[in-house]
This record gives sequence, structure tokens and C-alpha cells, in this order.
Amino acid sequence: MAVATRGFQVFVKPAGAACNLACRYCYYLGKGPPGVEGGTARMSDDLLESYIAQHIGASPDEIIRFSWHGGEPIILGLDYYRKIVAIERRRCPAGRTIVNGLQTNGTLLDEEWGRFLAAEGFSVGISLDGPREIHDHHRLTRDGRPSFDDTMRGYGILRRHGVPTDILCVVGAHNVGCPLEVYGFFREIGASYVTLLPLVERRPETPGGVSPDTVPPEAWGDFLCAVFDEWADRGIGRVRIQIVEEAARTAFGQEHSLCIFRPVCGDIPVVERNGDFYSCDHYVDAHDRLGNIRETPLVELLESPAQRTFGLAKLETLPLYCRTCEVLAMCNGECPKNRFALAPDGEPGLNYLCAGYKKFFNRVRPFVAAVAAEWRRQNPSS
Repeated sequence: MAVATRGFQVFVKPAGAACNLACRYCYYLGKGPPGVEGGTARMSDDLLESYIAQHIGASPDEIIRFSWHGGEPIILGLDYYRKIVAIERRRCPAGRTIVNGLQTNGTLLDEEWGRFLAAEGFSVGISLDGPREIHDHHRLTRDGRPSFDDTMRGYGILRRHGVPTDILCVVGAHNVGCPLEVYGFFREIGASYVTLLPLVERRPETPGGVSPDTVPPEAWGDFLCAVFDEWADRGIGRVRIQIVEEAARTAFGQEHSLCIFRPVCGDIPVVERNGDFYSCDHYVDAHDRLGNIRETPLVELLESPAQRTFGLAKLETLPLYCRTCEVLAMCNGECPKNRFALAPDGEPGLNYLCAGYKKFFNRVRPFVAAVAAEWRRQNPSS
């Protein structure tokens, strides 16, 4: 079987967009194949086996990583994931290691789930926007009830069982004005790793071109700077913040681990529950479909000209304003889905959040330089 020419990560969605919540800002509701009446549609057993086998076969790395996403992936129940692990064990070649990641809202977790995730070495990302009143602003159940208590119960289960847990916090108009409250809450609950995700909802028909819930660019920068300052003062060694780590990678010549900051994207496609393949989690519409793994092997879709073109477009459409920016290496124009603003010279394709990112990355540059200098001092032969 052919092997991919570079590492990849697939967001596989075994339940598609199905979810027990109806978060107001969710961009994935209604995406992918249609649902089914009277239950939750799922990736069939034969397709699940085929996908896992194709993923393993295509992976060029010693460690083979699976990322289970949704919707809400654990809506399928624990037995489905026991089946996944059994297939992985049966299919894993000698000398290779398989690791699993799971993104969840946390509300359906119980003790049995906690024991399973810990025993099987899963890492888990849990969606949590801050303390109760902030979290519950958008993250509601389908019948309009708040989800904070159930999410915190799930988070507690993960912590109790020692499951490595990352927090994914969406930052929008609802919480951008209280960075210290949000970050302080995460520190209080013992968070070890926090990802801050800006909410950008394109609304071309509105005067500002975005929804009222969208985070304003300057406010986004102020939020990140406030969190960084607080972290640098009291959080180093206690909490890891993804965007700070991404900035620091540039000092060591390391590739960004987060796709939005890489010069070229396309390394994190989506496989939907029916086998459909899409270039990216934010581009899952009929015209974005590149094929289906039942008909075209996963490795061929990963290596296809269409997927390569999608990834290169990020670099090739970067405005001159970005190409000459002092923090280009840290940002690289961020995510293409947000590149709908005009640069100061009128060139299209500027990231809507540019002003905020520029403010933040310039704030952290001295810290990153100091970290790199200290590392070089301690490792003079490296």
C-alpha cells in the first residue's frame, strides 16, 4: 500500500454532525451527509474497519494518530469506541504505536468512559468557554438548557482518571472583554493546556461583514495580550497556552503544530461518517467534497492535486502586506476562512483578525527571543 509523503492528521467524524448540544456558534451543524430518522447515524462497521486500515497504511510516521471528532463523537456510545480500539490493535503493524485523540463537549462522560479513556491512553479535548455565565451564553442543550454543570462533571471525571485533557475555549464578543476572568477560571480548575479559538462568523450581508457574536480584531489582540501577561507573571510551568507555544516554535525553527499558523495548509482533512473526504473541517459543503474513501484510497485523496492546490492556495494568495510583516513566521496569514478583509493598500485576502494577531505576536516576541537565547546558552553545541 502507498504511504503518504508527509505526516497528516484526519478529523474523522463517525457520527457526522450529530450532537446532544445546539451551541449557538457551531459551524458544523447541518454539515456532511443527511441524518437518519429515529436515531444517530454512524460510520458503518465495514467502513470503520476500512478507514482505520487505510489510515494506518497511509501513515509515514512511527506513531499513528487518530483524531475522533464531531458533532459529538461519544454520542455513539462506549461500545463503538471499544470496537475502534479492537480494530486498531488488530491492524497495527509490529513496531508501530497507535494513539487516539477525542474532542468532546464532555456532557455525556461517565465513570465507565473515564476508565476506558485512561486505560486506552486517549487524550481528550473538552470544550469549555470559561465560568458558568460565560460558558452557558452559547453552549446550550437542544432544548435550551445550560450545559456548564454537565461539562464540569465530565471534566472532573477526566481529571479523576488521569486522562490528558486540553481545554478548547471559544473567544467571541461574549467573553473577549474578560480575559483574566476566563484565564483565572482555567487556572483555578487545574487546566494544564488551553487552546483559545477566536469566533469569526462571516456575514457578508451585514455592515461589518461579520455576526454580532464575532470577536473584534483589536479586542482579540487585547484578550491574548492580557492572558499572556498574566501567564508570564504567574502561570509559567503551571498552564500551557497553545498560541504562546506556537509563537515560541519559531525561535527554534520548528514547524507549527497548529495548522492555521503553517505557511501551507491541507494536512488536516475530514473524513465524514459515510467516507466522504473534505480538505478541511471548515470546508465541508457539496462543492468541497474531493471523493470518498470507499471509491478512492485515503492516501490518494491526501496526495491528490486538488488537496495540494487547496493547501498551497493559503501561501499563494497571501497579501504583500503579510509577506513583509515582522511577525509573518508566527502567523502566516492564519486560517484561510478568515481571510476576507482588505489590506491597507486595498489588496484582498487579509485576515479579519490581523490587527489582533499583530498586536499579540509583537507582545510575545521579546519573551520568545529570551527563551531561545537561554536555550542556546544551555545547549551551546546544538
